Amino acid sequence: MLVRSGALDVIVIDSVAALTPRAEIEGEMGDSHVGLQARLMSQALRKLTANLNKSNTVCIFINQLREKIGVMFGSPETTPGGRALKFYSSVRLDIRRIESIKDGVEVVGNRTRVKVVKNKVAPPFKQAEFDIMYGKGVSREGSTIDIGVDLGFVKKSGAWYTYEGEQLGQGRENAKTYLLENPEVMVEITERILSSVGIGENAEVPEDAEDVMNAEHDVPISLDD
Repeated sequence: MLVRSGALDVIVIDSVAALTPRAEIEGEMGDSHVGLQARLMSQALRKLTANLNKSNTVCIFINQLREKIGVMFGSPETTPGGRALKFYSSVRLDIRRIESIKDGVEVVGNRTRVKVVKNKVAPPFKQAEFDIMYGKGVSREGSTIDIGVDLGFVKKSGAWYTYEGEQLGQGRENAKTYLLENPEVMVEITERILSSVGIGENAEVPEDAEDVMNAEHDVPISLDD
């Protein structure tokens, strides 16, 4: 009903593993319900997919990892809910914590890696890393430093980070603190990053891209056979 109403743009289900069938709720502890959740997920997704498309709604399913018993070769990891969700999903992301971020001996966040394991709308298997800070969320400063280093705007020499000859700090956390305390530098680096990837008013558009755009405007497109 919520999806068909069109009143919602985004629906988040947290999590698939926590969805409990009615038979399991009304049954006794220890009762076997083999494949029940997978069958219900398959039925639900067949109905849900078309409604999501018609109402232009994004549905995000969060899942958990489980391990198969007796797997000798390959990864024993699997996700609850059967195979239907894997099939119907347009994008699937594998999100993992790869290390802890510490302030001295205190853990203040996690370094997280996201890998696109399935993508129907763009090339898959890309991955990215970012910081999730406790009580704050995703660190924009950390991502800005990482991308700035990759694009060459931010220089890294040993443990020191510099931008246009100005020292941001020794160590990544100090550089993040500098950007947090100097928002004008943060904005300048961000604008350069967006411009380099073709976003914003000052976006750098390659010459071959301009030729393609001009050609597309010059040549009429027909959908008839």
